[in-house]
Amino acid sequence: VQLQASGGGLVQAGGSLKLSCAASGQSFRNFHIGWFRQAPGKEREFVAAISRPATGGGTRYADSVKGRFTISRDNAKNAVYLQMNSLRPEDTAVYYCALTQILWAYTNSAQRYTSWGQGTQVTVSS
Repeated sequence: VQLQASGGGLVQAGGSLKLSCAASGQSFRNFHIGWFRQAPGKEREFVAAISRPATGGGTRYADSVKGRFTISRDNAKNAVYLQMNSLRPEDTAVYYCALTQILWAYTNSAQRYTSWGQGTQVTVSS
């Protein structure tokens, strides 16, 4: 499965962006999908994940984005979205989508993901 993230850009603090992650090659219905981000000089960090439909389509979020970001998926379109509201300068990073079949409990760990998109830059100005 190949992933491509899009939707990044420059936005002022307090603004919103919606990222998209499109999958091609095969259906990703059997995968959990995660969003991660990496700021310059920092390690890649977990942002959000959504489980595959067979396990209920549940979601989880990093504490830093809880209440501001919403992850969703459209299995018919082979797409996952990340709605980001109330953006802050510290949200500035390259955002990546990725997929995994690991146990849901481990979906906040980047090392557990097997396929990654190329990333999309999000810049939040103060």
